[in-house]
Amino acid sequence: MEFQFRINYKNKSDEELMVLINKGKEKAFNEIYERYSKKLFLFFYQKLYRDNNKAQDFLQDLFLKLIEKAKLFDYNKSFSSWIYCIAYNMCKNEYRNNATRKDKTINLNVEELKNDDTSSIIINNEDDFLLFKKSLNNELGKLNEKHSVTFTLRHQDNMSIKEISEIMACSEGTVKSRLFYATKKLSVKLKKFSSIKI
Repeated sequence: MEFQFRINYKNKSDEELMVLINKGKEKAFNEIYERYSKKLFLFFYQKLYRDNNKAQDFLQDLFLKLIEKAKLFDYNKSFSSWIYCIAYNMCKNEYRNNATRKDKTINLNVEELKNDDTSSIIINNEDDFLLFKKSLNNELGKLNEKHSVTFTLRHQDNMSIKEISEIMACSEGTVKSRLFYATKKLSVKLKKFSSIKI
């Protein structure tokens, strides 16, 4: 009699799950979907003009691409960077197809921004927080796509400089430069918040 060991997918790393997906294990795909679908839906929703239907369509397309391109995944690299790279490229193609970018607003994790050494923005209370968030979204919509996406990958998706450089196919120095530029520009535009004390 042969014993079959039950695989505990929840304990597997993303990269290990990709190995199993390549072997046709549906539960491995379900686990990856469970881990990333909400985050990636939010990514698409924020980058694609807050259009719920478009974000859902892009999310489904992304996971179809994951299945189709699973064999192309390099197991020595981070799965998170790889999947965000595909998502970012899908958005870039959409921007090209839509010459006119409508109300692109981005909802950031402002706590991360407050703790970042490069930021001079200080938030006081809930009202200030909401006003700041609205103003920040508005100003981010005015930045070019590369600066805006770099900034949000860092502060919302908590990506490292290295991960962002892989996603955006540029050097780490370029990522730092874009972050510096975006933060400086936003600090100037939102300087009224710098006088508010925690």
